[in-house]
Amino acid sequence: MSLLLSILKKNNHLNDVHLTIVSVGSRKLNPEDDFASNIWSPFIPNLSIYGFDADADACHAANTELEARGINWQERHIPLALSKDVGEATLYVTKAPFCSSLYPPNEPYLARFANLLELMSQDFTLTFNTTTLDQACQAEAIPAVDFLQIDVQGADLHVLEGATLTVANGVLAVQTEVEFAPLYVGQPLFADLDHYLRAQGFTLFELATTHQPRARSPISSAANSGQVLWGDAFYFRDLLAESDDSPLKTPANLLKLACIADALDFPDYALELLEYLTLHYGNDSTYNVANSIVETLAQVPALVEHGLNNFPIVMSIQDYVSGNVRHYLTETSSPVE
Repeated sequence: MSLLLSILKKNNHLNDVHLTIVSVGSRKLNPEDDFASNIWSPFIPNLSIYGFDADADACHAANTELEARGINWQERHIPLALSKDVGEATLYVTKAPFCSSLYPPNEPYLARFANLLELMSQDFTLTFNTTTLDQACQAEAIPAVDFLQIDVQGADLHVLEGATLTVANGVLAVQTEVEFAPLYVGQPLFADLDHYLRAQGFTLFELATTHQPRARSPISSAANSGQVLWGDAFYFRDLLAESDDSPLKTPANLLKLACIADALDFPDYALELLEYLTLHYGNDSTYNVANSIVETLAQVPALVEHGLNNFPIVMSIQDYVSGNVRHYLTETSSPVE
């Protein structure tokens, strides 16, 4: 649990925050895939997770495991294949099932890189029905989605194109897998997804990339460990840049977006949002998070050593700080240079 989120929870600012997450391609492969047990745990019990995956067996296994655990949040995994249309599609199943895609693997290209063809070569194909995220949310009575995560091996843009209403109705952040090279034949690449998401009002914050060396070379560089092939892209809405009459620019969304940003390890953006929230809505105790900001910064010895009240963010909200937390404002050492 992040420090900022834990302090917001302690100070009861998360009591009325209900977070809804949709994960497309929700097959659980690693412990970190268990959302509610790690970064999203501060929102429990006000947490709803909806997973979609074309693999019905994987969805059944996930739901069975969750039922056995007796979870105290809402989570369901739904066996649906999501794309941009309602219709029929071919799934190209690969040697490693988690690499399967709606696009055929680009085997000649994959063979040029170490260890990829063994995972991603085609095993067989399946024909199945697809639907859109907009249709699925309506059918499953899923309310407004706050955070959307997509990992569908090259077809991520298609999921987004079938989610225009869902995205417009309140998605605040998107984490999507992207490819920088044609690992699958005909697939959209990072530039295509980036262009689409920017047009929907999102800003790219980070690329967590994976590199792969050439199969034919016995050496690679420690500095450049091969060509960048794929990664995860993190996008957020910039609500501070939205006009004041934007339907998304509400105090509830500002707080929720700050929480999502902190959970995804962007505390600087979270603090910028929380400062704005306090200055514009701090007369409501729900949105006066000044104490939480100061308490969080006070956990960093180097900041305390310089004096918290020398930092612009603390200076701007100091009139909203109350109670015992105010003593942090008087513990000064030297001005920030």
